[in-house]
Amino acid sequence: MKEKFKLTALEKYWVLYDIGNSAFILLATALFPIYFGSLTDAAGVSETNQLAYWGYAGSISTILVAIMAPICGAMADRGKLKKPLFLAFMLLGCLGCAALGAPAGWLGFLIVYVISKVGFSGSLVFYDSMLPEITTEKRMDMVSSLGYALGYIGSIIPFIACLVIVLFYEAIGITQGTAMVIAFILTAVWWLVCSLPLSRKYKQTAFHEGGDKSILSGFRQLWQTLKDAKKEKHIFLYLVAFFFFIDGVYTIIDMATAYGSALGLDSTGLLLALLVTQIVAFPFSILFGRLASKYDTGLLIKVCIGAYTFITVFAIFLATLWQFWVLAVMVGMFQGGIQAMSRSYLGKIIPAERSGEYYGLMDICGKGASFIGTTMVAAVTQMLHGYVLDLGFVQIKNTGMAVGTLVILFAIGYVLFNKADKLNKQRQS
Repeated sequence: MKEKFKLTALEKYWVLYDIGNSAFILLATALFPIYFGSLTDAAGVSETNQLAYWGYAGSISTILVAIMAPICGAMADRGKLKKPLFLAFMLLGCLGCAALGAPAGWLGFLIVYVISKVGFSGSLVFYDSMLPEITTEKRMDMVSSLGYALGYIGSIIPFIACLVIVLFYEAIGITQGTAMVIAFILTAVWWLVCSLPLSRKYKQTAFHEGGDKSILSGFRQLWQTLKDAKKEKHIFLYLVAFFFFIDGVYTIIDMATAYGSALGLDSTGLLLALLVTQIVAFPFSILFGRLASKYDTGLLIKVCIGAYTFITVFAIFLATLWQFWVLAVMVGMFQGGIQAMSRSYLGKIIPAERSGEYYGLMDICGKGASFIGTTMVAAVTQMLHGYVLDLGFVQIKNTGMAVGTLVILFAIGYVLFNKADKLNKQRQS
């Protein structure tokens, strides 16, 4: 009989942080765009510009993290600064989340949102780079998958509480604005509390001895890592492939609710559909972790890229709420799988003592891709404002055509990853 997979204490603390930060990203995906929409509606901003501005805000946050993350990652590896930098970004994200209700206008809200998103994304660079230290290569796929799985299901707890407060604010006897403020603070507290065990117990074990902690040293080490990555073609090609295929994943996550709202779909229905995404993602993330023990991780990533290509094509023709529900289920099936497998795949092909540097580069690729994806969707949406493509059996709005451009990036990502995976297999044989 097969022994049940059990997490060690440190693995549990690491997974717990996924449960904490996932509450922020769920709220950012579901409620933030709706709250932002109410602020822009009050200011007379058009629906097209609402989607565009939301996309641009996401792009700005990703640019900032893409600039900072690899430098900080290199510093962390050389100076044992992984834990302090993780704490700094985590606290920035929590404080930003708690402060989201402070601005009265849509522009102020976007600025605070960018700050909180930078904290969230920055903390993940160091959190992800802890993976090779807190577990073994053999357990990496399963631990990474459990992180996403429990993150999805655990984040539902504060989200449901927030949803009850926001949807039934009149019965509670408060205003809708006050309800949103409570939701922001509740999520920030949940995120912070779930971060405490890892913050206390994690000790950096992989680093360069006698490393220089300066920013200049970080730049030098980053340059060296880039040169080394180019020599290690399997790593370099994987990072470039990741840049492309994760684009659509992050763009769909970041802009799902904003896209549905721009199509005029009911906000309550959108929120419930995204809740279904979290519920579906839980068992499927665990499933991918178990499949990784039987099948090649590279093969599973290819399956996920193919599935997301189909999802993107489906999204082009999205017009009704039931179709959005179908989209939400399909995203839930593959979202955790592609994220978990991508994270553990890199951990297996890089040296552990340089994990901060390489995961910093991975973050550049991920956030850089997200920047291109959100900017592309926002720009095409504005350029094709008012244009409708009539195919006879269906009409495709400008927003649908904008989302459709992501298919190209998935295709490029698949081709490059296939080549990187072949090189990695040749290196291992």
